[in-house]
Amino acid sequence: MELRSSPTSPYVRKVLATALEVGLEDRIGLVPVSPYAEDHDLRDLNPLSKVPCLITDEGQALFDSPVICEYLTSLAGNTDVFPVAGPKRWDALRQQAIGDGILDASILRRYELDRPEETRSQKWDARQKLAVTSALDMLEKECAVWNTDVTIGRITVGCALGYLDFRFDHEPWRDGRPALEAWYRFFSERDSMQRTVPIG
Repeated sequence: MELRSSPTSPYVRKVLATALEVGLEDRIGLVPVSPYAEDHDLRDLNPLSKVPCLITDEGQALFDSPVICEYLTSLAGNTDVFPVAGPKRWDALRQQAIGDGILDASILRRYELDRPEETRSQKWDARQKLAVTSALDMLEKECAVWNTDVTIGRITVGCALGYLDFRFDHEPWRDGRPALEAWYRFFSERDSMQRTVPIG
């Protein structure tokens, strides 16, 4: 399989961490691309021209990260990362949505910061920042009762917190969130997280 990827994408990290958790990392070849360049086939594979995009052994292009991660766990026969049914599945998917939401809002903030200062919208940035802080506050209330299960929800939240450290280290998300800080310290020691730390 081939994964169209970017070394700093938290969504790519999520896919790679999932592959490591289910033992499929050796079956995936990385093909780095810049979604903003035109000298690649990414748009032909994914009309949204976004990474990650996985090309299966059968030649099918899969996107985005929730679809790819569920495909990999299914291929591996793993029912822990994506529980099959019941409350555990909905908890995992809900946590995935929270983590992806933090990433979506944070990346929108990054895009806004890349614009010339005179064209930036403080109102837009504040709205996205509020989404992130509200999600973090919710996680702080919930994570104290999390067990050691490794689900797609926990993987996604871990990647989201790692992205905040990577891109927004000047905004310390740990302040006032001791339970979330403790959980992340524990979770980030996993091999899947250690081996996918973004560099850039």
